[in-house]
Amino acid sequence: MKNKKKLDVWVLISLGILLAYLLFLIYPMFCILKESVISNGQFTMEFFEKFFSKSMYLESLSNSFKVTVCATIMTLVIGVPLAYFYNMYEIKGKTVVQVLIILCCMSAPFIGAYSWILLLGRSGIITKFIEGIVHSIGFAAFKMPNIYGFNGILLVLSLQLFPLVFLYVSGALKNIDNSLLEAAENMGCSGVRRFFKVIIPLCMPTILAATLLVFMRAFADFGTPLLIGEGYKTFPVLIYDSYFGEVGTDHGFASAVSVIAILITAVIFLVQKFASDHFTFKMNALHPIERKQAHGIFNVLIHLYTYVVVGIAFMPQVYVMYTSFLKTSGKIFVPGYSLDSYRKVSKDLFNSIKNTFVIGGIALVLIILIAVLIAYLVVRRKRFINEIIDTMSMLPYIIPGSVVGIALVVAFNKKPLVLTGTVAIMVIALCIRRLPYTIRSSVAILQQIPLTVEEAAISLGCSKLGAFFKVTVPMMSNGILSGAILSWVTIITELSTAIILYNYNTVTLTLSIYTQVSRGSYGPAAALATVLNAFTVLSLLLFMKVSKSKEITF
Repeated sequence: MKNKKKLDVWVLISLGILLAYLLFLIYPMFCILKESVISNGQFTMEFFEKFFSKSMYLESLSNSFKVTVCATIMTLVIGVPLAYFYNMYEIKGKTVVQVLIILCCMSAPFIGAYSWILLLGRSGIITKFIEGIVHSIGFAAFKMPNIYGFNGILLVLSLQLFPLVFLYVSGALKNIDNSLLEAAENMGCSGVRRFFKVIIPLCMPTILAATLLVFMRAFADFGTPLLIGEGYKTFPVLIYDSYFGEVGTDHGFASAVSVIAILITAVIFLVQKFASDHFTFKMNALHPIERKQAHGIFNVLIHLYTYVVVGIAFMPQVYVMYTSFLKTSGKIFVPGYSLDSYRKVSKDLFNSIKNTFVIGGIALVLIILIAVLIAYLVVRRKRFINEIIDTMSMLPYIIPGSVVGIALVVAFNKKPLVLTGTVAIMVIALCIRRLPYTIRSSVAILQQIPLTVEEAAISLGCSKLGAFFKVTVPMMSNGILSGAILSWVTIITELSTAIILYNYNTVTLTLSIYTQVSRGSYGPAAALATVLNAFTVLSLLLFMKVSKSKEITF
């Protein structure tokens, strides 16, 4: 009876987590599906017909695919060689380089869009500088290429997301046994040929995983096209405009577009999973790759490539920090330096930081707790109900944030459970959206811990639950921390769900920045963005300190 009672604890945990997913994920998805096909109490397909009958809506879908596919390809072209050079050769200042690479992907994408407008927009500092030089030598008709529309979105997303590819591929390279590379070299396969014939195939499962993550992030992003798109409307922007249109809202149509978005991302996920299954294998590096010192012109080229890529990607953040200390007059910058921008946002800054840490902190604690429990259920207690939980936990991975936000509003804006406009709904949205990161890293690390460790603790009188939390969880700490830091940084930079769910009392730092940018108040926006970047840096340094790691991989 005693053992049965202990078993029931985990059964109750499984049922509790399953019910939570049914209530806060499946039910909202059902509500959004219902709203897309029900109008005035009658079944209808008019909202879907409206989408497929008008070219402007189909064009937004085409635009999203075009920019997402191109951005994904660009991130692979940039990120894979960068990871290869970084892990195979000695790069001077490699620790600083990696920190800068990570920081490039850990700020909100729309901040990158705003930064590039300041740099390459019609009145951007680089635009004026180059046009001034060219005009001075007699080419008065010269105009810089347009940063707005497709070009700007592609630039921002590529430089924002290539670090994800870099981190994933770096992790894969650390699992390659050096003897494989030596064997290839002994058989005459070296240099570029070895890179394409040996390195790429060995890293293919990870490259496909990184491709999916980049594709989903790029497809779901709406802050970037909203700021820099200038008429180049993408799918997430269409969803947002349909739900919060300036000339009236159409919740049924917004729900229909959301359903289409879910179907599209689900298909992409299944295609990626099918491809991954054909490249699935395990590697165990008994002799990990050791960095070598490159020589001659090749050494110069790999350093040049690394520094130029990282420099260009990080330049917008540096410029944002710089502009936060410029004097402002109204909404424009004037000569001189001051802390005016920080003074203007001091009141909003305090509230935004408080909300960011309260809402984000609660969400992170819940994410860690739930992720650890789900990891245990998936790895240690393989049952049908736990497989369902594992599948449900990955659904938000393929659902755009704006869709999650709309689904929660539709589901919980009326009795018996009204959550719209509360802190609770913000926390729930963040947990749903960011749980997959911590779950995957927790599962991966738990699979490496032998069950005999827990069995030994139980044989010494510890309960199964106690053995897990007192023995196994501490051994999982690195994996939990890796997922938690990624979850935390994405939490404090979250925009797509927050902009749909927030009210005056739940404005976060990211929302404050977006509000200032949309008003054209670039000085205050820069001040808030600088504070957000500072929190991101501190979070990263804290993670490296706690994990005692100088290098981070996913």
